[in-house]
Amino acid sequence: MIDQQLHRARMVSSVAATVISLACGTNYVYSAWAPQFADKLNLTTTESNLIGAAGNLGMYSMGVPIGLFVDNRGPRPAVAAGALLLGLGYYPFRASYENAAGSVPLLCFFSYLTGLGGCMAFQAAVKTSALNWPHHRGTATAFPLAAFGLSAFFFSQVGSLFFPGDTSAFLTVLAAGTFALIFTGFCFLKVYPHTPAYHAVPNGGSGSDTQRLRRTSSSEDGKARGARRFPDVEPGMSTPTTYTTPATSTQAQTDAEAPGPSSPSASAQLRDQTDVESARPPPDEAPDSDVDETSSLMSKSSSLPGDVLVQSSVDMDRSHRVDIRGWRLLSNVDFWQLFTIMGILAGIGLMTINNIGHNVNALWRRFDDSVPESFLVQRQQMHVSILSIGSFGGRLLSGVGSDFLVKVVGASRAWCLVAASLVFCIAQLFALNVSNPHYLGFVSGLSGLGYGFLFGVFPSIVAETFGIHGLSQNWGFMTLSPVISGNIFNLFYGAVFDSHIIVSPDGDRSCYDGIDCYRNAYFVTLGACGLGLIVTLSTIRHQYVARLREAGKGAAED
Repeated sequence: MIDQQLHRARMVSSVAATVISLACGTNYVYSAWAPQFADKLNLTTTESNLIGAAGNLGMYSMGVPIGLFVDNRGPRPAVAAGALLLGLGYYPFRASYENAAGSVPLLCFFSYLTGLGGCMAFQAAVKTSALNWPHHRGTATAFPLAAFGLSAFFFSQVGSLFFPGDTSAFLTVLAAGTFALIFTGFCFLKVYPHTPAYHAVPNGGSGSDTQRLRRTSSSEDGKARGARRFPDVEPGMSTPTTYTTPATSTQAQTDAEAPGPSSPSASAQLRDQTDVESARPPPDEAPDSDVDETSSLMSKSSSLPGDVLVQSSVDMDRSHRVDIRGWRLLSNVDFWQLFTIMGILAGIGLMTINNIGHNVNALWRRFDDSVPESFLVQRQQMHVSILSIGSFGGRLLSGVGSDFLVKVVGASRAWCLVAASLVFCIAQLFALNVSNPHYLGFVSGLSGLGYGFLFGVFPSIVAETFGIHGLSQNWGFMTLSPVISGNIFNLFYGAVFDSHIIVSPDGDRSCYDGIDCYRNAYFVTLGACGLGLIVTLSTIRHQYVARLREAGKGAAED
């Protein structure tokens, strides 16, 4: 009965984590309301992109510090803080839109808060799912990860269905909806540690046998229940306990079961062991004690155990043998190659994600200048939805495809990055040639697909290349790359678009040149795609040679 209640409680907590994640990816819906917001406040395209880039900065730049906060304070405080930051971040945009006035630096600050809030709540939600289902982490974390990817689709659909063409109401939905969803999930989000205690069998036999774990007997379990636990530590927080070796674990068990009064050291050792083993998975499945990352999409960077992102999708043998992090990472050639690939491809994707709304306006004003503003808003929201669905599909395809490459073909997962580069190249070619707005869906769909391909496989590549033990730190460093490249590409797009803007006597800013409003920006990203493809192929070649050298060295040692 108790097991059933715990199972039900964990299911409720997982649903809450999914609901929370659904509110955390709203930075990607920015393009659905940014053009109207810029028009109302008479902002240039460059200024509008600065505001959007600030949201991306909040989402990507603070992954490692937030991971430390989630690890030390538990998931719930981060969720509460995320709800407040999202609500406080979006409400000023609604007020500025209503008053048709606002300071760009201040708006950038509030946009940064929305990204930071989404990052905090998302990391906490995914970590909670991972802790609640230690033996099914891949499935448990798939739901919040998928919800994050579909967040833009969800909110854009809500806006188009219930508030078509009303930008002010849509901003209200973002402010109230994100806060309400996360706060509702917060009420049901909780970590439920697995209570059965484990300990090692007596030392002897083969090395693998000595590491095998068994459940305690009822008498041992009773003693474990009687052991005093940390009274002030919330489940999911870091605790000052450590794993004991098989030899010391066996000795502690023997001393505790011996007749007569047990020694204080033996009791303390058994209590510490019980605390660790009852609250965490067995040692062979225990998460790394370092700060870990949740987001392959987003962002994500996080506090999630590294194997949550890459479970059943990583060469676990190599990922556990290799451990490159810190200063060693910065002096590693593979790191800078992957950092460059991430920066180039993610920056290309972010440029379209943040500016698809401007593409829509430019093409429709040239194609049919009589369309009302409400129609343009609906088309923007439609393309944001296409981007979101494409990203979701790309994540799924890259996961399945990378497993196929490794297990069936025997090839490197980095070939998925080649696929992402090619998809982005095709998307840029469509962007350079599609002048009919009815076919703009090819640009948004392929851009989302390439972005999903990129973030769906990259955490696994990072884990296999540098080791799973330092994935948190390494992925945190890797996600700094889109912050740099995304700003560069977005600001360049803004400069190109602004060069074609016509300012009317009443201050309205519009571009009626159609595809020429932004074509030059996509020439640059097409060249960047080619560069990314070259660097990716070079990385595959470099890793192949390194693996051969490593295999030869291992054979020589044997």
